[in-house]
Amino acid sequence: MKLAISGTYSSGKTTTSIALSHLTGIPRTHAKTMREILPSLLPGRRLEDCTIPELLQLGMVRYAERAVHESHLPDGFISDGSSLHEWVYGKVRVLVGLHPGVREATGGFQSADERDFFAQVMDAIGAVMRRHAVDTYDAFAHLPIEFPLASDGHRPVSEEFRAKSDELLLDTLRQAGIPVRIIGGSLVDRLEALVRSFDLPTVMPVDEAIGLADAEMSRIDTSDELARRNIRAIVDTAKGRV
Repeated sequence: MKLAISGTYSSGKTTTSIALSHLTGIPRTHAKTMREILPSLLPGRRLEDCTIPELLQLGMVRYAERAVHESHLPDGFISDGSSLHEWVYGKVRVLVGLHPGVREATGGFQSADERDFFAQVMDAIGAVMRRHAVDTYDAFAHLPIEFPLASDGHRPVSEEFRAKSDELLLDTLRQAGIPVRIIGGSLVDRLEALVRSFDLPTVMPVDEAIGLADAEMSRIDTSDELARRNIRAIVDTAKGRV
């Protein structure tokens, strides 16, 4: 099965997908976050300051990476997110404004015409990414908003942004006719419901899978993109590359 774990920011996609992969033995696939991509693609830029053209670059890099990774797993995978997530992020940034949580008369755009133009661009990109979703994923497991937005300083989004993203994801899936189940509750509840709902195999106890996921999550770098760039510069200097 090719199962996508869906949901907006701070819904638990990464923890759930890692734990489910351990629990079932089905490989997990994902794309680098925009924060991880920024230092090499747009050195010196912060995600919250990116223009729509720059966000399009980031989204296309993520989409390409995701599609390549998925192509290497023809027998099935558990995906942390999906091709739809790259599009939804850009689409909602256009809808709520370039700076989520900050009220601006023009939404951060130069004019209403500029905003309308980028809305059309995002719709065109969305058509491509929806086609990929229909052709690639057998089903979606959607994690609803049940937890507060993580205050880790690296998510330039607001509660309004999260709500609109969640609504757009679900509406898009239903309109596309892709099978989707809403899976909520604690991590234990989610894992048990996922196995039951999609008839997945298990290769270890749930608590062991959660322990392995917790260990992986503790190793994830959540520093912002400028810090990542500085660390990279230090490493390169040490290696004599600078």
